[in-house]
Amino acid sequence: MSPSAWTGPRPRPGNLREVAEKIEAATGLRAQIVGGKLVMSPTPRGKHAGVVKRLRRQLEAAALPDGLDAYEVSSIALPEDPDDYVTPDLVVLPTEWEDDDDWLAAPEDAALAVEVISQSEKSREIRDKADWYAVARVPVLLVIDPRKGTWALHTHPDNGAYKDVLPGKFGESVRLPAPLEIEVATDDFPVYGNSPRG
Repeated sequence: MSPSAWTGPRPRPGNLREVAEKIEAATGLRAQIVGGKLVMSPTPRGKHAGVVKRLRRQLEAAALPDGLDAYEVSSIALPEDPDDYVTPDLVVLPTEWEDDDDWLAAPEDAALAVEVISQSEKSREIRDKADWYAVARVPVLLVIDPRKGTWALHTHPDNGAYKDVLPGKFGESVRLPAPLEIEVATDDFPVYGNSPRG
């Protein structure tokens, strides 16, 4: 959609969430607001969805602690900000989330957020998003990168950054910290190739 074809409200601080919702409805693209910037994401590719599916099945099979479950397409708000929010690929939240009429979860309720990197994401976008989660004080962020067959476990958010980042590669398991305390196998996570449809 070209900017001249857009008939909705113009983005400005205080109405970015409204603009993002209207763009999502009009285009089907996933919109997020990271650091005051409107970020559009294309529909995830099959392998991206495959990583999310495999991880979710592992979390559910390992028996998450009572009162927690894994959710897709659930957004997290930046506290006390009228605009900023992100939609992780997978997030572990209290099961009360299923009965909530709000569309934004509180970051302190997230036991784990998972971001699967898209083929088109740039390094700066990835860093900005990790910093966003740290500012929001999401305790554990798992970043999975099928472009390179790697993962990074971010823990202990402090002063806008994660103090601890444990890197690994597909084939090495990820030990999620308390309260989850689950070992995640990564050896069957797919790696991106070339898309036949571009």
